Amino acid sequence: MPRYWRARLAPALLPVLFLAGRLTAQNVCEGTPAGSPCDVTIELTGAEASAHPDPYRDLELHAELRSPQFKTYWIPAFWDGDRKIVLRLTPTMEGQWTYKITGGLARLDGKEETFHAAASDAPGFVHAANVHHWQTENKKAHLWLGDVADRLGFVPRAEFDARLAQTVKDKFTHLRLSVLGGPAERPTVFAGGRPNTAYFDELDRRLKAVNGFGVVADLMIADTPSDLIALAPDAAARGLLIRYLAGRYGPLNVTWQGVREFEGYPGSRELLKEIGLALQKMDGYGHPRSTNARRTSAPLLADGWMTFIIERNTEPGDDETAQIEHQLYPVPFVGLTTAPRLWDAMADGQYPVFEGKQEFEAKIWYDFVSGSRHWELEPYYDVDGGRAVALEGIEYILYVDHPGPPVEIEVEHHGYDVAWLNPLNGETQWEKKKYRGEHYTGQPPDNAHPWVLRVSREGTKESMLRSYYFESKDLAMQEVESDADKVVYQVVKPSSDTLKVGEPVEYQATLKRQTRATRSMLYLWEGEVPGGEGFRVLGNGAHGTMRIPDDLTSTYPANMVMRIYGLNANGKLYEVGRAAGISK
Repeated sequence: MPRYWRARLAPALLPVLFLAGRLTAQNVCEGTPAGSPCDVTIELTGAEASAHPDPYRDLELHAELRSPQFKTYWIPAFWDGDRKIVLRLTPTMEGQWTYKITGGLARLDGKEETFHAAASDAPGFVHAANVHHWQTENKKAHLWLGDVADRLGFVPRAEFDARLAQTVKDKFTHLRLSVLGGPAERPTVFAGGRPNTAYFDELDRRLKAVNGFGVVADLMIADTPSDLIALAPDAAARGLLIRYLAGRYGPLNVTWQGVREFEGYPGSRELLKEIGLALQKMDGYGHPRSTNARRTSAPLLADGWMTFIIERNTEPGDDETAQIEHQLYPVPFVGLTTAPRLWDAMADGQYPVFEGKQEFEAKIWYDFVSGSRHWELEPYYDVDGGRAVALEGIEYILYVDHPGPPVEIEVEHHGYDVAWLNPLNGETQWEKKKYRGEHYTGQPPDNAHPWVLRVSREGTKESMLRSYYFESKDLAMQEVESDADKVVYQVVKPSSDTLKVGEPVEYQATLKRQTRATRSMLYLWEGEVPGGEGFRVLGNGAHGTMRIPDDLTSTYPANMVMRIYGLNANGKLYEVGRAAGISK
């Protein structure tokens, strides 16, 4: 077993420190590898148990964990059955760490303990970086490739082991699973109105196994907003639950991903804001936060708790939503997708998450993309015949979904290596002669299936990969053009100022003038009721039929603001605003 994985698995074998009347000189956290959790277990005395008969609800304890660089992490303790309280601490780097206990136990309040964290090859927790990308604690780029197995916390252990082994074999770096599940799992998850510690102890073992293979656990808290409310019906109960989950799983390598979808559930925006802000406060390690969605979680970004956006990218029309939102929001994007849409999702600027059985294609994608500077690739528009991402002057990756005419791509004037990847079998064909110039034109090897073109300065890229600099260029978000005189299109439909919820409504945008930049336009139609449930995507494309959803607000009639975004062939983004009344 490689040294890195031995370091990650070691804490599960360490003894547990029980704090009775005082802090002991023997510290179980001593020598814990950086990036690995250490459990400090506190056993309540008889008097303390009498004073706190329900410690899940009426005992609040936490640690202030201070790093060698004097950064402090606020870590809540969690109840683990009977009289047992656990402080789970994870040092994020090598060196001397100190934790101070404060809270509802007088004998421990203000007590301190020091331990030394050992060096480790573990890359550490994942954080947003370089606007749309990811890095780990060791300042290295992180390639997010997600697998989904939402019921993995509830299946027999042998099935879990087999599924995790397959995830690792196929090179997934993330695995999504539901913590609280749905209606069928409620008796397993909660017992007597509090967490069932037998279930959560087993979930601990499973999540530590996931992390032990270098895979990040994406924790979907519950299947739906209704499932969350069923277990924690009021704000106080949800606050206790989030404190419990943050204390138990915040010290592991996780992301927080809300629910499977929030659209269509009354009050879901406010509920997720409450949960998200509680996580922001309680999770001392600041793990990435978002929620899954039927279409996009972007409507909730303005509430201040999300740190990345999850979009669904399973249909061709989803490209327009994805590409335009990528220009609007300075956060990373994760796309729920399938094998036929994998390279489209990448061209949209998303890190892919697979919901189906497409492991072979995912492995091909990982092997190809891991050899790029993926943390600097951005959607690129100076192309014909395909869709591209690029780090300009270094690397251009073009996806050709329907081969036919030659593809064209504008590049900075250098010498480039050129290769074609067959995304169905992973075979690569390199062109024997280097290309030098500013306008590459090429033909896929055949027209039988999609191809991926890589035009790259391999020597320069390899030199950059050895550099300690994370990014080579600053990425600036563009200003959206909303000046009516400069916007290149106009909205001609809907023509009525009053619309009915649920009824078909024609929409249409037409160009004011034809230019090379407007030879291809992407459109995104949004509708929002101010103070309501957030905006919803109403339509894509220059024209079509939309239906106003009934979850924009809980009060009708209402005034809806429409935003119609247009993205031209050069990547320039425009916005037109309209207003309409909506009623049922």
